Amino acid sequence: MIRACALLLALLAPLAVADTLRIQGSNTIGAALAPALVRGLLESRDISDIRTEPGARANEVRISAGDIQVDIAAHGTSTGFAALKAGSADLAAASRPIKDSEQAELQALGNLTSAEAEQVIGLDGVAVLVHPDNPLPQLTIEQLAKIFSGQITTWEALGVGGGPIRLYARDDRSGTWETFKSLVLDPHQQVLAENTRRFESGEELSEAVRNDRHAIGFSSLSTVHGARVLAVADGASRAMLPSPEQIASEDYPLTRRLYFYLPPAQHNPLARALLAFSQSPQGQAIVASNGFIDQRVRTIDEQPQADMPPSYRRLSSEARRLSVNFRFQEGSATLDNKALRDIQRLAEYLKQNRKLDNKVVLVGFGDAKDDARRADLLSRLRAMAVRRELVRAGVTLRDVIGLGAELPVAANTDTQGRIRNRRVEAWVY
Repeated sequence: MIRACALLLALLAPLAVADTLRIQGSNTIGAALAPALVRGLLESRDISDIRTEPGARANEVRISAGDIQVDIAAHGTSTGFAALKAGSADLAAASRPIKDSEQAELQALGNLTSAEAEQVIGLDGVAVLVHPDNPLPQLTIEQLAKIFSGQITTWEALGVGGGPIRLYARDDRSGTWETFKSLVLDPHQQVLAENTRRFESGEELSEAVRNDRHAIGFSSLSTVHGARVLAVADGASRAMLPSPEQIASEDYPLTRRLYFYLPPAQHNPLARALLAFSQSPQGQAIVASNGFIDQRVRTIDEQPQADMPPSYRRLSSEARRLSVNFRFQEGSATLDNKALRDIQRLAEYLKQNRKLDNKVVLVGFGDAKDDARRADLLSRLRAMAVRRELVRAGVTLRDVIGLGAELPVAANTDTQGRIRNRRVEAWVY
């Protein structure tokens, strides 16, 4: 964090008197979080008289202070990448990772999947919403796919009264929609029912669900506003609510990452300063205050359960699990961009809490294999990959454990589920 703060100061020092920044993309980020981060950045430099004014269209805003001007257009994740291509944006806000097709179209701007360009600024849970009086406690991913594709059309089919089901969803440009589609509909080869009502704004969707006893919808956890949130189960995993702990660990089935994408060739000093500020403790506090889940390391209350593997049950009774989970690039033992930054966050947490020496246990997990011994080996190798990075950061570990395909957090029947099961947890004594 000290290094991040130094970088922030270095980036801010040379700001010219006439700085402009254009951010386009995700409504989830652009509606409130991006403006709050911009204001926080300016306030951290003792810049006063910060003005926020509506833009030319709905879901657009301009933030200005003196000759500094930041324009934010929040019309959906895909519009951010389109704006980068058109040269009408300096920075794209996205509530899903960039697609291969988008990266290909933007290759002239550099590698947007590099650690420098792709930065996770926070986490969010796609919440499944119903009317406050709806008694349904939970749904599986498969049930959600059948509901939103129109195969299940009444609440009676789900064991509760209420008549016909009315569907509410974000529009096609939304990263929230893309996340729901990729995690719910695509794995079951389903498409959204034609009678679904679509919304550009998550706030408006949540308000509509809250006022419709027949409704079910999905939106960002930050826009629930009185609607009732259902627990969700994926495959053999237990049903989970989108709690801060389950989202921070990315165990909740509909967890998603929130991104800023800055092309490597982009040298806008205000854009680079905003990225550095967003990763700083001050920036992460703003992420949390806006209803999202920040990436600061914290402990999770994990109670021992009878169905846990013995080594894991013993660990849960003696140590505390940390909120950070390390995940890997697809088909690789290489840590992804978020994991590389989480290494530094974890090392700083351990240093502050005097737990650098012989206090940390890493537990590796993987997806099911035909050979259970291979799954065990791969899970341990992933934990060893994290160990190597932590050793470089000055951490001496207590133990490294590989538990193979035990305790899945997602179904192993699709690529996304298998990726989520390939994870490494951190525990401290």
